[in-house]
Amino acid sequence: MKLQQIYTGCIAHAAYYLESEGEAAIFDPLREVQPYIDRALASGAKIKYVFETHFHADFVSGHLDLAKKTGATIVYGPTAKPGFAAHVATDGEVFSVGKARVKAIHTPGHTMESTTYLVIDENGKEHGIITGDTLFIGDVGRPDLAQHVIADLTEEKLAGHLYDSLRNKIMPLSDELVVYPNHGAGSACGKMMSRETTDTLGNQKRTNYALNPKLTKEEFIKEVLSGLTAPPGYFPKNVLMNIQGYESLDTIMERGKRAYIPDEFEVVANEERPLVLDTRPNAEFAEGFIPNSINIGLDSNFAMWVGEMIPDITQAILLVTEPGKEEESIIRLSRVGYDNTIGYLKGGFAAWKATGREVDTVQRITAAEFAKRFKEQPLVFDVRKRSEFDSEHVLGAINVPLNQINQHLAQFPKDEPFIVHCAGGYRSMIAASILKQRGWDNFVDVEGGFNAIKATDVQRTDYVCPTTLL
Repeated sequence: MKLQQIYTGCIAHAAYYLESEGEAAIFDPLREVQPYIDRALASGAKIKYVFETHFHADFVSGHLDLAKKTGATIVYGPTAKPGFAAHVATDGEVFSVGKARVKAIHTPGHTMESTTYLVIDENGKEHGIITGDTLFIGDVGRPDLAQHVIADLTEEKLAGHLYDSLRNKIMPLSDELVVYPNHGAGSACGKMMSRETTDTLGNQKRTNYALNPKLTKEEFIKEVLSGLTAPPGYFPKNVLMNIQGYESLDTIMERGKRAYIPDEFEVVANEERPLVLDTRPNAEFAEGFIPNSINIGLDSNFAMWVGEMIPDITQAILLVTEPGKEEESIIRLSRVGYDNTIGYLKGGFAAWKATGREVDTVQRITAAEFAKRFKEQPLVFDVRKRSEFDSEHVLGAINVPLNQINQHLAQFPKDEPFIVHCAGGYRSMIAASILKQRGWDNFVDVEGGFNAIKATDVQRTDYVCPTTLL
């Protein structure tokens, strides 16, 4: 038996490949399924099942394309009601993959259909549990997402179900089992996930706060619900896509890979009014970009920030990318349900600039320049998360978290200059592009952000507010 974790760091997602005796199964696949098919073909295996631990909120699964291309059966846990052909397992049902077996264990709580899959090797030894969002390393899945789809499922009810699932279904299992979760640190599906992506169940029983046997149900509910931030707005829309179905990625790629020379690009942009999304690194964007375009760089948490900053997943999108990054941009948009890419700029920004067309820039200053300017021009906007700001920030700075900037544009003055920064420059350039698009031109961005400000040799106590003084 072979069980492999396939981890995609940019969205903190783990899929799993199980193979035994010429048969294979995929657990929680990403939208682009060809790598799974290629992996099975390389081993001479046939994909028999696509196991889904639940209806995902943070990404669009590849279950439909994978089943269509391989003939595999899609499997969900009890209570699931998919809008397409699938096998809904009963609690305790066992599936064979070659000589390995997979046992469905219904573990409601994150969602009502959430199911953990116990993997048993050819010798009958229980090897590990593929837990989806029921159990993470160091955390458990947030129980407040399903209510955004079904109002009666309050977060308190779901947290109660999660408590029962952990105590009655997970904790009685062997300490030797390996825990294989669906996500790691950086995912919005939990609040304190470890950077480790596997562990033994025994160690999790000792270290994971949610598995503390002394917690009463009431204490567990209070603990698991405390400190949750609002989920990204695209989560409920991804859930519905995973339940109801979606276009094939092949169709999306065919539409999105239409290359436009600058003349054509400009016509399409003017006539169809799409969002022009520039996925280049923030430093390149600052030096020159197509006016009114928005920068969300591929070099960081691209999919998450697309989901946070573009409220309509059906929004038509025209891409400006680094040459050769067009296909990656389309795929990474589709992972979170943004399927309406209608083309890209052939030759990238350089081709646009070469025609002599209008370009815009974002003025950036170094941390050392910030220190000088701050003494004369102290209006500073910090677009980091509230928790980051509360930990440490520039004295007197105004906190407008990036994901709330569109609701707080009135706070940014147009009649006086100001400074924008985040932690390292990625988020502040997204903010800068939005401000530019909305008509602001009287600001500068700090290159390297707060991390660079702290690292300067300037007497930081003049303008940095340490945690102890907050």
